[in-house]
Formats: sequence, structure tokens, C-alpha cells
Amino acid sequence: MYVADSRSTKAPVAPGPSGPARRGAALRAVPGAVLALGTVSLVTDISSEMVTAVLPLYLLTGLGLSPLGFGLLDGLQNGFSALVRLVGGHLADRRGRDGAARHKAVAAVGYGLSALCKPLLLFAHTVPLIGAVIAVDRTGKGLRTAPRDAMISLATEPAHRGRAFGVHRAMDTCGALLGPLTAFLVLRMAGGPLLADGGEQHGYDAVFAVSACIAALGVLVLLLFVPNRYGTDDPSTPAPSLRDSLTLLRLPGLRRLTLCAVLLGLTTVSDSFLYLLIQRRLGLSVTLFPLLPLGTAAAFLLLAVPLGLLADRIGRRVLFLAGHGLLLLAYGLLLSPLQGLPVVVCVLVLHGSFYAATDGVLAAAAADTVPAEQRGAGLALVGTGQALARFACSLLFGALWSAVGGTGALAWSAGALALCVLGAALVLRPTAVEETA
Repeated sequence: MYVADSRSTKAPVAPGPSGPARRGAALRAVPGAVLALGTVSLVTDISSEMVTAVLPLYLLTGLGLSPLGFGLLDGLQNGFSALVRLVGGHLADRRGRDGAARHKAVAAVGYGLSALCKPLLLFAHTVPLIGAVIAVDRTGKGLRTAPRDAMISLATEPAHRGRAFGVHRAMDTCGALLGPLTAFLVLRMAGGPLLADGGEQHGYDAVFAVSACIAALGVLVLLLFVPNRYGTDDPSTPAPSLRDSLTLLRLPGLRRLTLCAVLLGLTTVSDSFLYLLIQRRLGLSVTLFPLLPLGTAAAFLLLAVPLGLLADRIGRRVLFLAGHGLLLLAYGLLLSPLQGLPVVVCVLVLHGSFYAATDGVLAAAAADTVPAEQRGAGLALVGTGQALARFACSLLFGALWSAVGGTGALAWSAGALALCVLGAALVLRPTAVEETA
């Protein structure tokens, strides 16, 4: 028996007061299951982002990896996640002996697998070994993402899904904000310099050890406080087969969302490359590099809930496209002749705004197009398409960087993104049926 199993997971439907009472009603519309899952993501992201914040600099300046090699390794993170995401979504929709779907069980396996990988970084000091550890870690992420998002959508009233995903992503991003800062502090306390000059290793070992302990705490919170069952569980509903899951793309709404996620993912430069461009183009000190993700995370944290509410009002697909417009503005600033700290701040704020307008909003939009009994598989299809596209983007961007330099590669990416935003706007235009609904 888990602590959370007896708790209600559906948000009460509150009346619509105004002013402070309205803000209180908005908070009550977020169910306890979402807050519990947000706590799990917060803790887990602290662990993951501690490693992510220092890994690019470690690989490129410490181990001498080329930009193309880093693009391959960075793409590996998305590629391995995508390979198992469909499997995780399908397994989560299968029912156990009690008739409940296995969303929590599959998510627990994914979180546990990632937690077990963190201590292995203490022994992986070569690129192939680090790549293997990253692959296993991303496998865990792929397993847990669709079940987690399915639990959020199933626990929330349809009209409040943008808000619920916004609250979850805000909590998740709080972890992303604290992770790089924790890594920065651990490095300073351990006395280990950044390996820009091939310095000592023990500072990074301290980061990996602390990261492992925090990841284990996240798994414990999941097991104790996230409910097993949801109000939509119906033992009489037949469990979907793998074939049923793979044919979900026949649903017009899901098919169009997946197509747009793929198109836009092909032109979304990975965070690591973007931070490297900022550091090299604007001449930031390598000691400040682990702090760059803080700007993105802070903007994401502040805007996730307001933009989630906005998505519920103006339409989730509209905001999803607008978010990519913000990313295009960030690329434009980096390509401009402007210099200085204000440019860095603006780029990071736009980058965080992009995530706030797209990450949870895409999941909420996809949940609207998929039946409850196949929610995990449907969300996995959209996420897999986006992840594979970003994997391809990392490879292409790394190759372009090696051929024409970082600025040239970004210019090509910006042009392609502008074209893809226009194409996605055409694909996501409301149909006649949707306009009359």
C-alpha cells in the first residue's frame, strides 16, 4: 500500500470567481497527483541538470571532443530516449491484475534506471563509456516521459490541462534552475577546477556523487506520494494492443501535431550547442558556463504557468507555434552584431520563453486528441517524433559547425526554422469540423 493510493486525483471543478478568489480557484484546479509528479520531476531535474551543466565543457575542452563528435553524443541523448518512448507509452497503457493501467510502474522503472546511472559517471572517464552511460540514462527518460505525462492528463479536467502541465513544467524547471547552481557550488566546495586546462577530476566526481543521491530521493518520492489509480481506469475496457498503439496516427488531430513536432524539431538547436555559441561568440569565461542554463530555467519557471493558462484560453496549437517564433528571435539576436551581457540575458529569456510556450503545451494539445485508454501511447508518438527530429538536428548542426563554423550553422538553422514555422501554421489550421465544435 502506497501513501498516495487513497488520495483523490481529480481536481474539483470550482466556480469562476474573480480577483484573488479566482487565483485561488486556479490553484485548486491543479490536482494533488500533478503536484506530486512535479515534486518528482523537480528533484530528478536537479540531479540531471547538475551533470548536463558541466558535461559539454568537460567533453569539448577536457577530453578534446570535436563539435561533430559532440553533436553525435548530444543527439544520442534524444535518440535513445526516442527508441524506448513508444515502448514505455504502450506498456503504461497495459493493465495490471487490479484493472489499473501501469503508468506509475513504468515511470518508476524509468526514474530508477536513470538514478542507477548517475554513480556510473564516477568510473566513466572516456568518451565511449560516458556515451554508454548517457544512453542508459536516456533510456530511463524515454520510459518515464509518456507515462508521467499521461498521469498528468488523466488526473486533470480537460479544460485545465494547459494549467496543469504549466504547473508541472514550472516545478520541473525549478529543478533545472537549481541543478546548474548546485553543480557550480559543488565544484567550488570540492576545489576541483573546470577541465578547460586538463585540470583535476575530483571536482567532477563530487558533482556526479551528489547527483546520484538526489536522483535516489526522486524515486522515493514517486513511490510514496504518486497515486496508482486514476478516475478514468475502467477494468471492462479492453487493453490496447501494440498494433492499436501504432495506428493512433490515423487520428487526424494527432497526426497533424506529430508532423508539426517533427518539422519544428528538425530546426531546434540543442541547448548545449546554444550555450556553447553564447559562450564562444560573446567571450564569456568558462567558469561562468555552468550558469548559462540558469537564465533559460528562470524564464521557463516564471512563464510556464501563465503561458499554460494562456494556452487554455487562446488555443494550445496557437501558443505552440508562437513559442517557436520566440526561438527564432533568439537565433536572430545571436546572429546580430550586438554584443554584451544584455544580449546574453535576452537570448536566455527568449530561450526559456520558448520552452514555456511549447513543452507542456504540446503534451496538453496531444492529450486532447487521444482516448484515455491509449493516452500513454499517443503522447509517446508525438514525443518520439520530436525526439528523433532533434536527434537528426544535433547531427546536422554538428556537421555544419565543423564545415562552416558555429555562426554559419546557426544562420542555416534560423532560415530553416522560419520556413518550418510557416509550414506548421498551415498544417495546424483548424478544420471545418474543429471550427464548428
